[in-house]
Amino acid sequence: MSVIQKIRDKYAVVIVVVICVAIVSFLLQDAFFGRNSIMRRSTTVGKVNGEELDITQYQQMIQEAEQAARQQSPTGNLNEQVQQYAREQAWNQFVSEQIMSAQYEKLGIQVTENELVDQFSGKDPNPVVVQQFTDRKTGQFDRAALQQALSSVGQDQSGRMRNALKQMENYIIRSRMQEKYISLIKGAVYYPKWLAEAQIKDNSQFANVSYISVPYASIADSTVKVTDSELNTYINNHKATFKTEEGRRVDYISFNALPSAQDTANALKVLLEAKDELDTTGVANIENFVKRNSDIPYFDGFVSKSALMVPQKDTIAGLPVGTVFGPYFDNNLIVFAKMMDRKTLPDSVKVRHILIATANPQSGAGLPDSIAKIRIDSIEAAVKGGADFKALAAQLSDDPGSKENGGEYDVTPSSSFVPEFKDFALDGKTGEMKVVKSQFGYHLIQIMSQKNFGPAVKVAYLGKPVEASKETDSKAYAAANEFAAQNHEGKTFEKNVQEKGLNKRIADNLRPMDFVIPGIGQARELVRWAYEAKKGDVSTVFTFEDKYVVAVLTGIRAEGTATLDEVRPQVEALVKKEKKAEQLIAKLKSPATLEAAAAAVNQPQLKADNVNFSTPFIATMGFEPRVVGAIFNKAWGVGKVTAPIEGNSGVFVVKVDSFAPNGQNVDPLTMATQYEQTVKGTLDQGGQLYEVLKKLNKIEDNRAKFF
Repeated sequence: MSVIQKIRDKYAVVIVVVICVAIVSFLLQDAFFGRNSIMRRSTTVGKVNGEELDITQYQQMIQEAEQAARQQSPTGNLNEQVQQYAREQAWNQFVSEQIMSAQYEKLGIQVTENELVDQFSGKDPNPVVVQQFTDRKTGQFDRAALQQALSSVGQDQSGRMRNALKQMENYIIRSRMQEKYISLIKGAVYYPKWLAEAQIKDNSQFANVSYISVPYASIADSTVKVTDSELNTYINNHKATFKTEEGRRVDYISFNALPSAQDTANALKVLLEAKDELDTTGVANIENFVKRNSDIPYFDGFVSKSALMVPQKDTIAGLPVGTVFGPYFDNNLIVFAKMMDRKTLPDSVKVRHILIATANPQSGAGLPDSIAKIRIDSIEAAVKGGADFKALAAQLSDDPGSKENGGEYDVTPSSSFVPEFKDFALDGKTGEMKVVKSQFGYHLIQIMSQKNFGPAVKVAYLGKPVEASKETDSKAYAAANEFAAQNHEGKTFEKNVQEKGLNKRIADNLRPMDFVIPGIGQARELVRWAYEAKKGDVSTVFTFEDKYVVAVLTGIRAEGTATLDEVRPQVEALVKKEKKAEQLIAKLKSPATLEAAAAAVNQPQLKADNVNFSTPFIATMGFEPRVVGAIFNKAWGVGKVTAPIEGNSGVFVVKVDSFAPNGQNVDPLTMATQYEQTVKGTLDQGGQLYEVLKKLNKIEDNRAKFF
């Protein structure tokens, strides 16, 4: 007990402090790392006027955009460029919806339930509804099919119909609200009659003038000195001109793991071994041989010489049957070509056909073979007896791809029709008609025309890529790693580049969400590094497909006004032009006559005729709006010499010799109407209006933190 008592007496305060610290630590841990902690990583990829877009929602929008793109792709595959487009499309959709929703709410624009019903079931349904429920056979809107779809939503257990109709409904609501918004804006477009009358009066004259021009180029740039202070003052006075977005500049060295001479020799050795077999392989076995040994698929068909897209095509097209040519390079492949067969064929054939489909074991569609044959024979007899082929195709053909245009197709030697169909089209004669059996059924085919007969060839290609070996790849990586280890800052990076004669490349104006860098390809990791690094930092080695990259961050540009270093050449030229103008104006002073002005600067007198106030371009001067404004300034009038005018290309002194009416009789109301129609036309496109709205809204893009 004495020990416990001693602890109570001597360490009571300490124990209380420890307990308090433990409680505080527990609370802080919850605050900083708990479910609602302040240190918990944000999942917001962006905001528009405070409205957040969560990463989960954004990814779902990206998936929907990618799915739409995949459906339009012939292969169903998406490259990096299309994926990046999907990301931007999803982000722009969110931004647009937030901006426009605020506008609609502010103006009280909405789509009522009755209006939405009318868009589906009214007298004039929405074009989207009409498109989705148009009968492909008749080309007419099928209102019964629409009503059936609407009534069957309740029985749709999969939810597909419900989702499809919901998507259509949302699209119609958005488009209708946009239409109403644009209509309101259009209603505010007004060009008053008095303004049209004033503009007509301003443009009612042509001026014939005499002038002298002193080009800025007459003063050498080297004689005009500018200071950084003057350049910065100019930038601050013209901030709108030098407005910039956030960006990064990266200098980089690429160590490419390209195949060496030994790699090429090794690939050629393997290919030569296969080539011995190619020499003896006949037509019957060539397809299997190519599948086993070649990276170039075998096309079991003829290609016209004009459509042959290979190097050395004239030599290959002229090979005797059974002869092998090569090796030759085709991009990164080493190739042998073997001539399998040749014919004289037309390069274009127009045919028409009627298909009677035979039974498909998988779908169950189609007729039994015997019945299909009887039907196609009766159709052939009807055509030979004078029946309209086009009408029979529209009525009886089972080929949805051609029945609406009379069964017509254009066939070439390289087109992808079934062999039986294509062989008859190419080998038959114009006007010939025949029943042909294929995997789809029985075709009644008639050759309508054949054009441009010429040589066509069937070629087998034995091709193998030349790839960098592991040794070659290791050497490239080692060189990149050594360079990165020797350079830890921008100064040594640049010094070593120059000393070793390396080919430095520049990636300028990298935006936060860029995924691709020219010269590298997909390089999101490098872009992300550029936005996390400090100026002068040197990266570790980045691996991008067949290259290893070491980069240095050489520029950081914040959103706002460009710094002098970023725009120095441009600003220097502008400030020097201003100083040259001051020198020339001081030299000209206030000339009493044009002759005095010409003598002061030793320049000839020139003339310009038919100058009009509506056109700031003068044929003998170029784009000079200040000069045009001075010509039609009533303060100068006819015969008076203007003060020196600071123009775009030089300093001008002008004298109006005479004015003449332009002879055009323009009606003010017509002019006002044309102007209003032009403005309304730009509103229909919506792009310019939306860009203005974007500038008026607060948009925060944080996507670069997540991708």
